[in-house]
Amino acid sequence: MIIRHAARAGRRALAQNPSQLWRRFLSTQTDSFETSAENSFKQLHSLEGQFNATAPIQDAVPSFDPETATSNPLSAQVTESVAEQYHRFKQQQAHIGKIGSDISPHYQPHTLLNNPPAPADVTLELLLASEAHQGHATSLWNPANARYIHGIRQGVHIISLEATAAHLRRAAKVVKEVAKRGGLVLFVGTREGQDRAVARASELAKGYHLFERWIPGSITNGQQILGKCLTKVVNEKDEEIPGFEEQLYDRPVLRPDLVVCLNPLENYVLLHECALNNIPTIGVIDTNADPTWVTYPIPANDDSLRCIQVIAGVLGRAGEAGQKERLTLAENGQVTYRPAENLQLPEALQDKEKAVAAVEEDSELNLDKSLEDADELEDKLDQARNHEIGDHEARGIKKID
Repeated sequence: MIIRHAARAGRRALAQNPSQLWRRFLSTQTDSFETSAENSFKQLHSLEGQFNATAPIQDAVPSFDPETATSNPLSAQVTESVAEQYHRFKQQQAHIGKIGSDISPHYQPHTLLNNPPAPADVTLELLLASEAHQGHATSLWNPANARYIHGIRQGVHIISLEATAAHLRRAAKVVKEVAKRGGLVLFVGTREGQDRAVARASELAKGYHLFERWIPGSITNGQQILGKCLTKVVNEKDEEIPGFEEQLYDRPVLRPDLVVCLNPLENYVLLHECALNNIPTIGVIDTNADPTWVTYPIPANDDSLRCIQVIAGVLGRAGEAGQKERLTLAENGQVTYRPAENLQLPEALQDKEKAVAAVEEDSELNLDKSLEDADELEDKLDQARNHEIGDHEARGIKKID
């Protein structure tokens, strides 16, 4: 029955004239447009009336209806002057400018690079927003990370953010103390997208950075790889001291005092060289990495660029605080590091060269004097022999050879 009624209704609809259908459709559309426009004008008039009832006369809003604009005395008072229109616009903005929703600050990617957080600003909310808790699948985990794992969700390990915050603050203290004692801090991040975070952290800590491939042997065989790199001598205020160029040729290459590695899985060779040379390391350890590779592990998500920016920014701020303390103590005459050995000031070298030259001159003068004395002694001996021979001949004594 339902199919039969539908078929009959379809025949009747097709039998009608299509022009009538379009005419009916357009008439309904125009009616709806007219009704919506009337409703909008009514709402606008109601808002005008409410505002004019509460506002003073000089601040009243003129009518926006072109039909009633001529009959409204307020609209007649409005002049066409641009200055008065602008003044009225400012008055309206002062009354209705605060109406609406308040947009709270939201995440901006460049904030963590331009203004990274300090170690004291590290919170669990910040680490959670940066996805530091996301680990890898349970099939890829390293059993040595069991103490850092909070739980499992949908087959993925969840890292404990409390452990992350505690280890990050400890690493920040290490970076701060190394920078305070004038040590060299090397930031390494060779994954795509980590270059800006690494460069910014090294800039804050006044250290060095590497965001390309690590050259194997740069530490164990550094004399052959980095032997031609330029080095300079600075004082406790980081001011360069000239005159040491000749003394730096035969010195061994510089080695970092601390290495911060943001992706240890790709830089195992670097961590191995640091271990052979007793260089402490800090690394971001995910659930699939071994925390024994580094000295100070930071359990976190090494695949999230936002998490890497947070960690690098915190360590950079810590290095900046250490550098400021060192320079402050240097202004007061305190040196927080051990000076370099086997280096002599250019003034001392000049004095030494002068002393050596004076000794050589004295030795030459003494030698000349000794030669002159030897010649005089020989002359005196010859005179004595001749005098003895003359005496013997005068006495008639014959010398027997």
